[in-house]
Amino acid sequence: MTQADSAPTPNEASTLTEQFMQALQTTEQTGDVEPLVALFAEDSSLNNLTTQTWTGQDGAREFWTAYLSNFEQIRSEFTHHLEASGTGLMEWEATGQLKGGSDLAYRGVSIIEISGTQVSAFRTYYDSAAFVNTGVAEVRSE
Repeated sequence: MTQADSAPTPNEASTLTEQFMQALQTTEQTGDVEPLVALFAEDSSLNNLTTQTWTGQDGAREFWTAYLSNFEQIRSEFTHHLEASGTGLMEWEATGQLKGGSDLAYRGVSIIEISGTQVSAFRTYYDSAAFVNTGVAEVRSE
């Protein structure tokens, strides 16, 4: 696996996986999902820990817009990435603030399937516990 502290710059990005990492960081910084959406094929699919599947560039636009809507700010740093045999793998840690100002840090893995020069499928797996309010519930005995 290749180690990377952050995504390569556009001039350095030689694989679609590296282009994806750079586009995600650009999207997180600017709020513009279009650089990321442009990487997806019209018949692509996107999945996260929910049971929903988003399809095509319109689905990618909806997915990434919804992703950004969770945060006041977010920044993904990639710790490892690998591209081989039509599959890209990215291990990352994201830090930022949720809407409402709560600090957030969580880790995950994202996988892209590649068809030609476009993403044909995207799947992401992450520590969803970071999003759950960890307040202690009151226990009553009766």
